[in-house]
Parts: sequence; C-alpha cells; structure tokens
Amino acid sequence: MRLADLSTHIAGLSLDRYAGRIAAVNGLIVEAVGPEQAMALGARARVVSDEVDARLEVVGYRDGRALLMPYETVEGLRAGSALVFEPNAPTLAPSRAWLGRVIDAFGNPVDGKGALANGQVPRLVKAAPVASHARTRVGGRMETGVRSLDVFCALCAGQRMGIFAGSGVGKSVLLSMLAKGANADVIVIGLIGERGREVREFLEDTLGPEGLRRSVVVVATSDESSLKRRQAAHTAMTVAEHFRDEGAHVLCLLDSVTRFAMAQREIGLAAGEPPATRGYTPTVFAELPKLLERAGPGPLLDNGRAGAITGLFTVLVEGGDHDEPVADAVRGILDGHLVLERAIAERGRYPAINILKSVSRLMPGCHAPHEQELVREARKALGRFAEVEELVRLGAYRRGADQLTDRAIALSEPLEAFLTQRKDERTTFQQSFSALAGIIGQQG
Repeated sequence: MRLADLSTHIAGLSLDRYAGRIAAVNGLIVEAVGPEQAMALGARARVVSDEVDARLEVVGYRDGRALLMPYETVEGLRAGSALVFEPNAPTLAPSRAWLGRVIDAFGNPVDGKGALANGQVPRLVKAAPVASHARTRVGGRMETGVRSLDVFCALCAGQRMGIFAGSGVGKSVLLSMLAKGANADVIVIGLIGERGREVREFLEDTLGPEGLRRSVVVVATSDESSLKRRQAAHTAMTVAEHFRDEGAHVLCLLDSVTRFAMAQREIGLAAGEPPATRGYTPTVFAELPKLLERAGPGPLLDNGRAGAITGLFTVLVEGGDHDEPVADAVRGILDGHLVLERAIAERGRYPAINILKSVSRLMPGCHAPHEQELVREARKALGRFAEVEELVRLGAYRRGADQLTDRAIALSEPLEAFLTQRKDERTTFQQSFSALAGIIGQQG
C-alpha cells in the first residue's frame, strides 16, 4: 500500500471505542450490556482476555440486553468478561492475488500458501444488491462445456440458476466440470457446510490445479458455527462482486444454499425467533433474496464495460421433495433450475440431469432458430419415451402401433449417450449441436 493510500486509510478509521460486558451465557446465546449506540443488530464484538479470544455478533435483543452469538465457541466465556465492540461494519479487500487461493469466512487464507495481498478498496461483506434500474441487461449465452446444459438449459452471462439434487448424485462433479470448462474469466466457489474431509478431495481431485488456477474458494465446514457458515456465503458473493466491478465475467458456484438457510435458521431459533414453515424462521426467507440477488449483471462501468456474475446455487432437496420450503423459495427467485435425479445416476448416466424437469428461463433467447428446432425435436422424443418407458421394459408396447413412439424409442439410446459425459470431457456449442443434429437426422 502506498504512503498516500495508507494515510487516507488511517484518516478514515474511527477513534471511537465502545466497551460492554457479558451478563449471562445461555446455550449458544451470550447476553451483554453496554452502550446502545454500539450494539446495533449485526454489530461485532470481541472478548480478549488471558483465557479466551472470541468474536461475537449481535443477533437480537431481550429485556434490555443484546443477544450475541460467537463465531467460534461459547466455551471459556463467563459473566463479567469485557466486550470491545467494533465501530465499523465488516469489510473485505479482495485482489487478483486471491486467485488460486482458499480462504475462510473472514477472508483469511487456509491453504498454507502464506499471507494474502489485499486490494486497496474495502467492500462491505453484507452489501446490498445492485439496484434493478442500475443493472445492465443479461449478456449472451455462456459456454459451459457440459452438453446437456449448453443444449437443453443454456445459460446467459449474468443468469442465476439453481441445481436441485439429493446427496450423492454428482453435484460436486458437475460443479468441477463447470469450474474447469465454463467460458468465464474468474470462478468463485463457496463451499458452505461441507464435510471437512471432502474439502481437500474437492480441491485436489475434483477441481484440480486447472480449475483452481482461476478460482477463489471460500470454505466453511460443517463443524464451524452457523455464523461462519452464513458469513462464508456472503464472503463468496463479496469476492465475486469485486471481480465483477473490474469488468470480469464471474461464475459463482455456491454449494449449498440449503446449508446457508440452515445456518440462518439456527441463528434465528437461538435468538428466539418463532419457527414457521418446517421449522425455518421468517428471516431465512428474508435473507435468501438478499444473498441470491447479489448475483446477476453488474452496473455499467466508467470504461463502458459491464461485468456480470453468473450464479449457480445448489439446493439439497430433503427426501427428494422439490417443494420443500427452501427449494420452493429459491426456485421463485432464480432464473431457472437444473434437477439432478438419483434414478438417472443409478443407471450410470452423468451428469444426472433430468432434462424434462429442468428449465432455463432465458434459454429461448440463447439459441438460433435451427438450434431451437433440434432441441424441440429432442425434448419431444425424450418426453414421449418417458411416457412409454415402463411399457417398453415390460414388453407391453408393440412396435408400429404409433409412429412418434417408435421414433422416440429409436432415439432413446443415442440421446442417452449424448447426455452422458465424462468429467474431464469438454464440448463446444458447435460440437454439441452437430452431434445432436446427427442423432436427430439419422432417425428423421
């Protein structure tokens, strides 16, 4: 940092210092007393003593006391401990030096590669989304390298898409294919509530050096506090916004929105918020759009360019119920959804995307007329085969009874092969549509 920049930074620092003390500890909640002006909702405090160094956040109020939750653990905290409140909202200062690195919810490196070089412009971690009238329009279609996605559920630059799936159906593999093959400048990956042992496996095996090279990975594992898991999602969006405001096209992969919602539910319940739908508190459904709306097209920059954040957010559907509260709320916010099905994965087809249940709301404007015709023909065949598949397997359908059904049966195996793709395989738009045209033409 240059001396002039350092001087400006120092001049902007607040000299106010607010202190309070812990009055009680109940479960995960710490009750505190102190100056009212310091204890705004979302304000942070720190306990610094010889025994413990803990960070906390104000999450509510009760009987004239502030309710705080710790980012680490309540162990070691005690009544009477001094609290020092931070006067400013939490910020991050991302930079290009963060590419290829793995950070935690606070932006600290956790990959053992040394300190991170921060940028010169701090950004609010929980920033408001770009105003709707200030955004540019969604850009042209984005090539992901995944055939089933590019052809049947094409993405545009700045679009937001949900990936709805149960556990163990290939979400992580699909995310790695996108990180390696998508036509984006920067990849930001948020692993929220991930199993600890899977983080390194994802980085080294699934993502690999090629994917990590142009990525920033934000990690908050399942054993970390709900505050950290919630913050990690916002940290990922903050990093993505930094690169977007440099004019870059950013692909933001967040796994998963469900664990973000669960973290917010834990915070709300601990603060005394009443449970609503299936135990989820009202703030869960208030926080979801605030997070997801941060993705999308950016504002027009001074140089005439406009960056964009294309967001893909995974949603864990409990018991295969795609109408559970979080899935239903997220589907209403986003611009489309991909449905991964266990039955498709069990028969060995990956990515296990159910084409008939997946929708991209911006796709009609993505493809040329002849490409749209190929997609219609393929969807028609897939839909007809899905209707008679059980009859065919039982031998109850007699060929020749219906011309469209016969065509759908003939196309089923070639289309199944077309939708199957190895995780290290990448295809272009031209290759994908040429292959599809060959399949449709052979049975024309």
